[in-house]
Amino acid sequence: MKLKATAMGVVAMLALLGAVFAASASASVTWHFEGENLEGSETILGGAYESAMTVPGMTTTCENFLYKLSIDNEGGAGKGSLTEMPLYECTTDTEEVCLVESIGAEALPWSSHLTTVSSENYIVIEGAKVGILYAGEECVLDETLVIVKGSAGGVVDNEAETATFDSSTLEATGTELKALNQKIEWNGVFPTEAFEWHREEAISVS
Repeated sequence: MKLKATAMGVVAMLALLGAVFAASASASVTWHFEGENLEGSETILGGAYESAMTVPGMTTTCENFLYKLSIDNEGGAGKGSLTEMPLYECTTDTEEVCLVESIGAEALPWSSHLTTVSSENYIVIEGAKVGILYAGEECVLDETLVIVKGSAGGVVDNEAETATFDSSTLEATGTELKALNQKIEWNGVFPTEAFEWHREEAISVS
């Protein structure tokens, strides 16, 4: 009788675990347009009017920080591939000493996925890599190519159709960017809009 009771307990536990995993699977975050689940793929574009990365002792700000992202709902979960990320008009907060000689995204495409943390929806960018070459005779990083790399999570605002990246969103998603063997800060608010089949349609994730 004891063995039978134990076996029934195991079966009940497996059933409970199955229900938990099924609920988790059904809660996957996906891309939507006009409230409807995205079928097939779409390309979305966006650009922060200003985005800043702070390496130890210096902040680099780009007036135009753009991106191009191909998205789909693969296996019932929102995915993406960041294929382009041009950066323009980038300066430092110590411009009289350090100039940005060149800056650019490397090792594209970068993969991305949607996720939920504490009821908030996020987009997580993985495999990010940006090279920044600084110049200036008195600049400590003169002719030094600084590589910023890692992953970054940004919270999605459906009403505003934006993704916001800052220290709190990176912490919430367990992501980080590093340069010169140190953790760096990244701040930016990125509006989004469809470029192909769903132009001018409201984009959201849920």
